[in-house]
Amino acid sequence: MTWVAAVARLRARRESGVLVTVATVRGHAPRDAGAKLVVGSTETWGSIGGGNVEAVAIDRAREMIAASKPEPELIDFALNDKVVNQHGVQCCGGTVAVLLEPLPVVRAVAIFGVGHVGLELARILARQDLDLHLIDSRSDMLAKERLDVLADAVAQVHVHHTPLLPEEVLADLPRGTHILIMTHDHAEDAALCDAALRTTHLGSIGLIGSAAKWVRFRKRLSTEGGHDEATIDRIKTPIGLADITGKEPATIAVSVAADLLRTFETEGN
Repeated sequence: MTWVAAVARLRARRESGVLVTVATVRGHAPRDAGAKLVVGSTETWGSIGGGNVEAVAIDRAREMIAASKPEPELIDFALNDKVVNQHGVQCCGGTVAVLLEPLPVVRAVAIFGVGHVGLELARILARQDLDLHLIDSRSDMLAKERLDVLADAVAQVHVHHTPLLPEEVLADLPRGTHILIMTHDHAEDAALCDAALRTTHLGSIGLIGSAAKWVRFRKRLSTEGGHDEATIDRIKTPIGLADITGKEPATIAVSVAADLLRTFETEGN
């Protein structure tokens, strides 16, 4: 398997890893600059030449994975018999610098409702490196020609047509997925809020709408849904930045995206 395919496999599995690259070589070494190795928690793909260099790189990569270390590292190796190595002697005679680049699990966002605001929001979030799930009960909202504006997306875009029960998608979303509820139907929104609160593996939950809408929803979630106040408080509404008050779909989408990116920054601290 190529290193590119290995990186893609880790991403698809939503597993973190480290990309190890021979950055520079002076003198003789087992592999030339540019050789790559992908390290996962339990597997490796490729090689940077074996021996002590590769073994140390794998050990350090797995320490980085365990610690969720986001910063890359550069490790220098001298390949001669005078160096005390952790995993045996390599006496090629040269020196090697190895770059370790973390491959974190990308964030996931699910937009329920791909109407005017939802599509504008998808266009913005598609420029981020994340898994973007678009869910709608209306097939025309997910038509290929409508979603062609996302053709050059950086994000991995996943489309879900759910004509009957959109909330059933929640159980299959990746752990930590951030939920944004903005469908065309208040009853659908309410069902999604209730289901999202019962789905324990999700990240933040946001609901678009007015204060009056939230008063009704909050009462319903308490009296009919049986949720306590602390659980209901997991839902953030209104979503977006409070000091951006424009009502145009693109303006709302910018506000919501900025608020979500701020949530991402908070998570990273």
